[in-house]
Amino acid sequence: MTSKTLLLQKMRQDAVEIFYEGLAAVDPKTCIHRCCRLENNVFTVNNRAYDLDKFEQIIVLGAGKAGASMACALEEILQDRITAGMVIVKYDHVESLERISLVEAGHPMPDKNGVAGARKLLKTAQKADDKTLVICLISGGGSALMTLPAQGLTLEDKQQATGVLLGCGATIHEINTIRKHLSRIKGGLLAKAVYPAPMICLVLSDVICDDLDIIASGPCVADPGTFEQCLEIIKTYNIKDQLPKTILQHLKKGSRGLFPETPKHGDPVFENIFHTIIASNIDALLNAAKKAGHLRYNTQILSSMIEGETIDVAAVHTAIAGQILATGHPLKTPACILSGGETTVTIKGAGKGGRNQEFALACALKIKDLEHIVILSAGTDGTDGPTDAAGAIVDHTSVQRAMDTGLIPEQFLKDNNAYPFLDHISDLFKTGATNTNVMDLRIMLIK
Repeated sequence: MTSKTLLLQKMRQDAVEIFYEGLAAVDPKTCIHRCCRLENNVFTVNNRAYDLDKFEQIIVLGAGKAGASMACALEEILQDRITAGMVIVKYDHVESLERISLVEAGHPMPDKNGVAGARKLLKTAQKADDKTLVICLISGGGSALMTLPAQGLTLEDKQQATGVLLGCGATIHEINTIRKHLSRIKGGLLAKAVYPAPMICLVLSDVICDDLDIIASGPCVADPGTFEQCLEIIKTYNIKDQLPKTILQHLKKGSRGLFPETPKHGDPVFENIFHTIIASNIDALLNAAKKAGHLRYNTQILSSMIEGETIDVAAVHTAIAGQILATGHPLKTPACILSGGETTVTIKGAGKGGRNQEFALACALKIKDLEHIVILSAGTDGTDGPTDAAGAIVDHTSVQRAMDTGLIPEQFLKDNNAYPFLDHISDLFKTGATNTNVMDLRIMLIK
């Protein structure tokens, strides 16, 4: 084995270690214990105190990929003080719980389990009164998992609309603006259901800028969006003919005032609700940067807020890597460039993959003539698109290894078919369910 091969293997291993160190910072159990404590029957959340002697019951509600781990930590803190609870999670994202029940449902495509779970969640919420303390656990994925179609809409309508929205290149802010107006539980409607009970919302952020009204479509937050904005988004992406007619009719009726708008700022249902972000993408990046420093890389975080078309983002990242190799700017080698956020893929082919796999394949094509570059891109939830991979890890040899077996990488990229390409050359990165979710981590190592 040559020294170059050994160096490449070491760099790939370093990238994996840096990724997992980033994950450690956003472990939901650790984050819950860091911000919540119980002393003398006073429950404190980030210096906001609740005297539990004033409440007759404590109900835990929630939805998201990190829900089970968050619920587990809350049970460890509150124990038998929890009266009842239910959290909707993605299939196999589970923990052993004693007082909070879990409902497993579909993600990213909503399914009947999600509908049944959301209906039960809403009924539980409506039982709360001013002697009830409600604790809501919200994390990424909650929009798909907590599916309760608005009056006149069906699960099939929501499924078709979800597929169209996920494939058109819309941002998560735009997608969730529409989702909130097709639901009986999102866009502040869960808060309306528990009113007048006080509520604590513990939130693990998976969106750019940590916008509370976008995370899981803001079930407990005032919604600034409108039916009219939903129609504008549909027009922007030219997807009118791809959506079910029932969806369009619902949004048009809402824009004419025939359906009530989602609750807005100033509505009294939000008066007794306290939100706190327990972790976000920047926390993962900061911890990853510490690990990279320990591994003796000169490290720079680009941003935790990167969005845009995946292929374009890949081009910018690899240009920075090339600049480092050529000039030593903005960092001297060995260098580590970190970024986070969530890109989008406008689907034009019929292949299999996800945004991180597409990013990796696009990067592999750009660095094929540059030695000693390793790039890892993966979802912190352990899932990239509708696949079993978190993402991929590529280097300057990836394209040549594929071409040696007869594959044409440009064709796979054109067909949005990164998964089989990366699988063939053993460059997929699989973590399994991580039970957390703070968008994506991208790691570039240059020596």
